[in-house]
Amino acid sequence: MATIRRFEDMIAWQKARELTKEVYKALVNCRDRGFNDQIQRASVSVMSNLAEGFERGTKQEFLNYLYIAKGSAGEVRAQLYVGLDVGYLNNETFKYLNELALDCSRLIYSFTEKLKGSNVRGEQFRPGEDPAESYLREITKKGAPEVYERFYGKK
Repeated sequence: MATIRRFEDMIAWQKARELTKEVYKALVNCRDRGFNDQIQRASVSVMSNLAEGFERGTKQEFLNYLYIAKGSAGEVRAQLYVGLDVGYLNNETFKYLNELALDCSRLIYSFTEKLKGSNVRGEQFRPGEDPAESYLREITKKGAPEVYERFYGKK
């Protein structure tokens, strides 16, 4: 059974990190500072909101940050279309980055649904316990292994 002890253990965060790295690499030579800034900030926002929500300590705040992260993944996708349409990205790069952003979105959605259906209440309801451990215990009880296996082929 997979264990999430830190935000870095979240598959969605790992995928968001990959998306961010690839966005930066793909646009390293783009001279449009406004476009670069917007898409880079949106991609960083995906991974940052996953991390911040995980560390917040309440189920409701975590869910809120998951929704924000998913919205940022959508913003990255929208910006990718701009990049394609104005010639900053070729078709192949667009498809690759768009698929990464879609993967992030799917993973965040799946994680959100599992968290919503869990009995997790948050750190403040378990004095002295690490918040990540609290989330982990409750989420894995409610079927997170199915999510990992479905999307990543491992338990």
